[in-house]
Amino acid sequence: MTGEEPDHAEAEFLEETAASRVESVPLSHLSIELGHLYSEDYEADDDSLVEFFRQIGGWVRAAETRAAEFTGTRPRVSTCFMVDDYFGHFGGPREVVPRIEKLAHRAGVRIDYLARESACAAHGEVRPARLVEARIVAEPIPGDNGNRPPTSVSGWLSNGERSGERHTPGTGYAMGHRTDWQPPKETAANRHSVFVDVELWSEEADERVWSCAYLASVWQLLRLGLLRDNGDAVGVPAARPEALPSSWDEMPAVTRLEEGADPFNAYRTLSIMDSRFLRVEDAVRVILNQIAVESEVDAEVLRRAKAERMRLPSEPVDRLEYVFTGR
Repeated sequence: MTGEEPDHAEAEFLEETAASRVESVPLSHLSIELGHLYSEDYEADDDSLVEFFRQIGGWVRAAETRAAEFTGTRPRVSTCFMVDDYFGHFGGPREVVPRIEKLAHRAGVRIDYLARESACAAHGEVRPARLVEARIVAEPIPGDNGNRPPTSVSGWLSNGERSGERHTPGTGYAMGHRTDWQPPKETAANRHSVFVDVELWSEEADERVWSCAYLASVWQLLRLGLLRDNGDAVGVPAARPEALPSSWDEMPAVTRLEEGADPFNAYRTLSIMDSRFLRVEDAVRVILNQIAVESEVDAEVLRRAKAERMRLPSEPVDRLEYVFTGR
């Protein structure tokens, strides 16, 4: 089995072509997300949050056992927890981080890395959400007559043909002729369609507000180590500040809470969360199915997986796994 450098190792650049240099990142076998809480969920009492982590802990142990069976040795597994600080700040790192660590520890769960949801939109000079937007390749719709605005204009992305988008050949709105109503149609339907239409962003007061589903898609690509900004890795974990700040804006995009933790980025991701997030994650898969990741970056990940004798799906979206729990 090929070993991996520690997550805080000095960055390595791999020259893929004469014109491009791509930073390589250390990779775990599996990245486990330890649930997700909205800002208002932190108002729950300590016992409720301990039970929240205790339920997750059973799935973490099962995932670690399964990963060991796949790798044939001690798997590299890291855990992460995202703080919902994008749609409204709450508390602060100085207050929230020690509490979450303490309650997770009481439940027998370790948190290796802490991430900020707002950093999926922007952090410093890096705009991860914009980087992903530039790589959207919307599915072509058979018989499209150009009536639908492109995703870059509408901010919507679907997995098929919306209701009422089919028109009689040779006619259009100017002629005032339309066919009868037609139901939406999934592009790759299995007998019957499951049509999903996802809002990626809205414009509010001349400012773009990214949707939860879209930021979750960026988050998955970050965990898979597939995002680059001019060849530089995005979301590289930073060491825990000696003194936690009072504002989330002062925290790194991703903070390493546990020294010696396995790498943050991983070949595969597992997200453990309650069923209220099922619709969001369904939307995430619709989005990721229409993202063209940088070929040099993905090719390098696939080569490394092969060198470790791992079977890794060719499509990044198929490297995502989930456990949805009851509340």
